[in-house]
Amino acid sequence: MLERQGGRCLICGTNQPESNAKESFCVDHDHHTGQVRGLLCNKCNYGLGAFRDDVSVLRKAVAYLEGA
Repeated sequence: MLERQGGRCLICGTNQPESNAKESFCVDHDHHTGQVRGLLCNKCNYGLGAFRDDVSVLRKAVAYLEGA
């Protein structure tokens, strides 16, 4: 899977997992269906989890960062 992704996180594009505890990418999955979506670095995986995979909350966060 990582090879298909070009060795990078599907969100930020880093080639480093960036975790002290983990040396590998996280397998991201849909918490409702269990379907695997792809491999993410630790920071992006944590970010999605912190926003509870809620697209509406993520959109609000983007608007906040853009100063809207």
